[in-house]
Amino acid sequence: MAQPLTLASLTDLPPGIRKPTYNRADLSAGIVHIGLGNFHRGHQAWYLHRLMDMGLAHDWAIIGAGVRAADTAQRARLMAQDYLSTLIELDPKGKSAEITGSMIGFVPVEPDNAALIAQMADPAIRIVALTVTEGGYYQNGVGGFDADNADMAHDAANPATPKTAFGAMIAALKLRRDAGLGPFTCQSCDNLQGNGAILRQTVLGLAAMSDPDLAAWIDARCSFPNAMVDCIVPATGPAELALARDFGVIDMAPVTHENFRQWVIEDNFCAGRPDWDRAGATFTDDVHAFEAMKLRLLNAGHQIIANPGEILGIETISGCMAHPTIRDFLRKVSLDESAPHVDAVPGMTAASYIDLIDERFSNPEIRDTVRRVAFDGSSRHPGFVIPILRDAVAAGGPIEGLALVEALWARMCEGTREDGTPIAPNDPYWDDLQAAAVAAKSRPQAWLEQDRLYGDLAGQKGFAKAFDRWLAMVWADGAEAAMQSYLDA
Repeated sequence: MAQPLTLASLTDLPPGIRKPTYNRADLSAGIVHIGLGNFHRGHQAWYLHRLMDMGLAHDWAIIGAGVRAADTAQRARLMAQDYLSTLIELDPKGKSAEITGSMIGFVPVEPDNAALIAQMADPAIRIVALTVTEGGYYQNGVGGFDADNADMAHDAANPATPKTAFGAMIAALKLRRDAGLGPFTCQSCDNLQGNGAILRQTVLGLAAMSDPDLAAWIDARCSFPNAMVDCIVPATGPAELALARDFGVIDMAPVTHENFRQWVIEDNFCAGRPDWDRAGATFTDDVHAFEAMKLRLLNAGHQIIANPGEILGIETISGCMAHPTIRDFLRKVSLDESAPHVDAVPGMTAASYIDLIDERFSNPEIRDTVRRVAFDGSSRHPGFVIPILRDAVAAGGPIEGLALVEALWARMCEGTREDGTPIAPNDPYWDDLQAAAVAAKSRPQAWLEQDRLYGDLAGQKGFAKAFDRWLAMVWADGAEAAMQSYLDA
């Protein structure tokens, strides 16, 4: 019979489930993490948990936090189970379960973020980390800080009662500075190339709007390490809840994940850090090469297959990989058009990484939905695909497949599948994207004229011509026929 997940019930859970070997009473907080979704709990929190199992890092436990109203429900779920999480590894050779306990609290979610600010101002907190999605860093269309955003204007006008995570971090750092306390490391754990530099840009840009002296103090005293994070972690739904019960655990927020993790981190921590490398992370001075490989092959690869998958009504990423045309399309675009703009890293070439992606995406145990992967294309295409396209155009390299990738995205954003069923809005800018996609049916350049996405690429005749041709073919003959035409060329 399944047992509710709590500290008191750990000993009653089935013996096949791996449980913490450390005493939770021995842990004290050292990290505040904002954005307690599945990815954090299946990735960064797991590395810390494994360190704790080694008898290490017991003063680095995590306090969770959120700045959205929806985070209140997650806090309640996790509080009810003493902040424990069930991690279920979906290895094709066999599933396994593990209980992690590196998180010991979750601050109340409040409109003015008072509790969060107070927690971050505690001198015991030495790292404030975030997973707030690729599009959550208030960048403008050219990658700079978006000072005109309404949220940023609010926080600049109300620095003591901010609504965003970044405003709360700044408010906490002000309290620490004024009290003569040291800074904390600001650590992004999102899928962004140069994520630490982007976090620095947002924090300093916002701070300078209301307190330039504080911005200068943060710039001089805080550190913003870049990092590459990688693990496929599907969303939790009824199937995942049932899977936890099958293991004998009643967990209201279980996490499923693939049998692969990677965390490559720049060793730049102003107030100390856990020895995550003891648990398998990599510290390096050259994060850029690792993150470029991952973002340009894996994250871009997700966009390459998710858009045609949505158009064709395929529900999962593994289902896309079971479609021979989509699978071959991913491989050809990745090898011929993306890989030339990706450097090798120690122990891994671009071609071997593409082989690894093929294996990971094809894992039938991972029920990673096309809808989740296709979400927020207005951040993911500019973040993952369009930079490759820019490099390919500049180098005079092949771009036909990349142009088709963008045409398939435009087709998806029109809002209907090829079988006529509707595609529900799936982007913060869905209305704008859909309007451009509808206009592009008769005038393809209408899609490329979205300056915040493509900038001057719309004026690159080779790309524009290829995009026009592919979009016309997708509408006339269908997505599969267009992909096959590319493969046959």
